[in-house]
Amino acid sequence: MRDLKIVVTACGCPGASTLIRMLKANHGERKIDVVGTDMDKEAIGRFLVDKFYQVPAGDSANYIPTIIDILEKEKPDVLFPESSSEVYHLALAKKELESSGTKVLISDPEPIRIANNKLEMYDVLKKKTNIVLPKYYPAESLSEFKTTLDNLGYPDKPVIFKPQIGKGSRGVRIIDPKVNRKDQLLNYKPTSKYMSLEEFEAIFAKEKDFPKFIVMEFLEGGEVTTDTISLNGETLLATVKTVELARWGVIVRGELIKRPDLIEQTHSILKAIPLNYCNNIQFIGDKLIEINPRVSSFIYQENLIAPYLAVKLLLGEYSKDDILAYNEKIDYGRRMVRYMDQIFQKNMKKVL
Repeated sequence: MRDLKIVVTACGCPGASTLIRMLKANHGERKIDVVGTDMDKEAIGRFLVDKFYQVPAGDSANYIPTIIDILEKEKPDVLFPESSSEVYHLALAKKELESSGTKVLISDPEPIRIANNKLEMYDVLKKKTNIVLPKYYPAESLSEFKTTLDNLGYPDKPVIFKPQIGKGSRGVRIIDPKVNRKDQLLNYKPTSKYMSLEEFEAIFAKEKDFPKFIVMEFLEGGEVTTDTISLNGETLLATVKTVELARWGVIVRGELIKRPDLIEQTHSILKAIPLNYCNNIQFIGDKLIEINPRVSSFIYQENLIAPYLAVKLLLGEYSKDDILAYNEKIDYGRRMVRYMDQIFQKNMKKVL
């Protein structure tokens, strides 16, 4: 097979090092050169790719012109976005980005916009599907926020709130009066998601610009995600993994499992919000909490490297039926453990 060159954005994100390694492995089918981009000049991916470019933030005015310049210089086969903060802007500029011959592994802008706005996502799914959603309310003022707490049964029940448009776990907190604040302070690392209503009010009582939050029922049960390849509303491949341990909003330990109920929900979700190629859908118990319209942490197999399959689908090397056949190859019970490692560099060159 012919060699490929792939530009991978956000090559310093948590899953980038494994993604780069898996793309280069690609079942041993071909040589793939990976060009990495990131706004951090010392992003870990810089030392794993064949060439690196530092770029502006994904939502800045200079980001798209910078990416276009890179594509014109490198003439890659594929642009593979990794960050939620980039995908919408890249989708809007897809036609311009592809004018030099590069294919962009991305959904259309409107499904991405809906998926990124948690309130609109729920509203669309409530209208277009029969899946059971968590109880949720918008809150765009402090008084509206406190009213939603009453509607959700607070203080007898804990609630969770998050920005309507957010990334990772930023701005996500649980309000639960039963949580012992002294215990949280003395016995937990300073990464707890719990806060009191009094703390929330102290922050926002005098703020003129109140954020747009979505306030939801607190769901019991373990977190589970489906990682997918889809095309025009059709789910072609879906694996389900547990999220048994997470740090900084990133999975650290999990396992491939069978959950046909979540696969069925995933089909309904992607039919209603027709995202393309690699996407990640998060559940707690059996209820949807979030859609990430981008690649996430797949549990890889030697014979099932989902991002590479998506590249082959994009390039027309694989048909939809080819991707569908991989559902029979899922190695249930396979586990992943994320760990920390180091790269040593001097003058931006790997030295050990």
